[in-house]
Amino acid sequence: MLKVKTPKNPRVKRALEKRAPKLVETGKKTLILQGTKTSNTLNDVLTELYLLKKGSAIRYTRKNENIRPFESGGETSLEFFSLKTDCSIFIYGSTSKKRPDNLVIGRTYDHHIYDLVEVGVENFKPLNSFIYDKKLAPRVGSKPFICFVGEGFESVEELKHFKEVLVDLLRGEVIENLNLAGLDHAYVCTAVSSNRVFFTHCALRLKKSGTIVPRMELVEVGPSMDFVVRRHRLPNESLRKEAMKTAKDQSKKKVKNVGQDAIQGKIGKIYIPDQKLGDMALPNKAKGVKRERREAKMKNDPTERASKKQKEESV
Repeated sequence: MLKVKTPKNPRVKRALEKRAPKLVETGKKTLILQGTKTSNTLNDVLTELYLLKKGSAIRYTRKNENIRPFESGGETSLEFFSLKTDCSIFIYGSTSKKRPDNLVIGRTYDHHIYDLVEVGVENFKPLNSFIYDKKLAPRVGSKPFICFVGEGFESVEELKHFKEVLVDLLRGEVIENLNLAGLDHAYVCTAVSSNRVFFTHCALRLKKSGTIVPRMELVEVGPSMDFVVRRHRLPNESLRKEAMKTAKDQSKKKVKNVGQDAIQGKIGKIYIPDQKLGDMALPNKAKGVKRERREAKMKNDPTERASKKQKEESV
């Protein structure tokens, strides 16, 4: 039986609780790293992807020799870095004669490789090549629109898989409510062919439309590039079922004396005990009450009344 070590101080305990599985997961962190050989174009791509994910990404600039995705034994280092940084998505860049400007985007489950998609980068345009009003520049941490254009994302298996990975990579933390004024940028992915996707990053400009909902215009702010899907690996069925498990909805405890109404909403019942008005202490006693008590006391005690008369006669 394995010995379970307990945290020695509160700081370690908080760090372990932060990494522990949760019913509602927070946004996924992205690990960006590179192989032994990279081109200038690929370095710029990795840098600008890191800028797009700033705040929820970790960038490693050292060369990694032992990382070889899609090969047995070449994914151990990736799983180690995933465990070390607590990142569930990674982007690995490398270049070779056979696969120039190559990106491998993958997801992990329980810090083990879940699935992989390998794409080539072509027609890359960096951020500084776009001219636009700097007031439209997206803010760090804002939520994006993600738009997928083309039938290939629904019919081609490789593009369907690539779409799932891109959504996990770009969407950030999942939320329920969103303010329209907080949407300031969009990612547009267009399926040009069965293995090519045009990716661009646009800012949103809100204009008057004559209605409550404003009219939106897209302004390209970069970066933009073509992704050519080369290889992909889906998770096996048992791993997929395990990863897709969700917690059962816990039944809400019934609150006593509280009900729901279709029109009035929440209705509560309040029970008030009977008030004993005779025993209540009055703050300001009226003169009439004092006089009644004095007369009742004189009726019950006639000797006191006689003594008062004798005193008056003696005076």
